[in-house]
Amino acid sequence: MEQQKLPNVTIALVLSIIGFVCCCIGGLPGIILGGIAFFLASKDEKLYKENPESYSNYSTLKTTKTISIVVLVLGILYLAYSIYGIMSIGGWDAYMEQVRIMSEQYSQ
Repeated sequence: MEQQKLPNVTIALVLSIIGFVCCCIGGLPGIILGGIAFFLASKDEKLYKENPESYSNYSTLKTTKTISIVVLVLGILYLAYSIYGIMSIGGWDAYMEQVRIMSEQYSQ
């Protein structure tokens, strides 16, 4: 029997890498993309465990799952840091006022 590749590994790897790049945009894109990648990797892992002889790219799956966990953790940490930063300034309105002031300073 010819070995085939797990169906979602490449998609999950791409999502993990994009999520890693997008982690610093408030944390939310990293959480979303990392979560989807982790779900797809877990789904493929179950498929692999049912019939391990049929699939050849399990090492890529393990790498993808590790990257997606890292992306999830970084996204959660950055989201918590963003929320803390907004709350320590005095809420959303104060944060937006500070952004407006900084925008005016840099546009001159």
